[in-house]
Amino acid sequence: MALTKEKVLEALSHVYDPEIPIDIVNLGLVYDVEINGDIVNLKMTMTSPGCPSAREIILESQTLVSELDEVKETNIEVVWDPPWTPEKMSDEARASMGID
Repeated sequence: MALTKEKVLEALSHVYDPEIPIDIVNLGLVYDVEINGDIVNLKMTMTSPGCPSAREIILESQTLVSELDEVKETNIEVVWDPPWTPEKMSDEARASMGID
């Protein structure tokens, strides 16, 4: 089965920010998924530059994507531009947190 962006996002949907009970995909932390054969390059951010869980989120993201059968290498670049805002959250995530 071919590796797709959807498969990568599905794997990443199992990574939760420990401070917010919402996965990083629905939080809007994953900015880009690029697939080059069996190499996955991710651009993602954190809710703030001082996020105390950043290391844990990055390591778990790398582990889960790397566990996909078609993936040989996973690279993650943390970016701060554009900065994360609650508007990047999915409608479902905003609703679960009471944000209109």
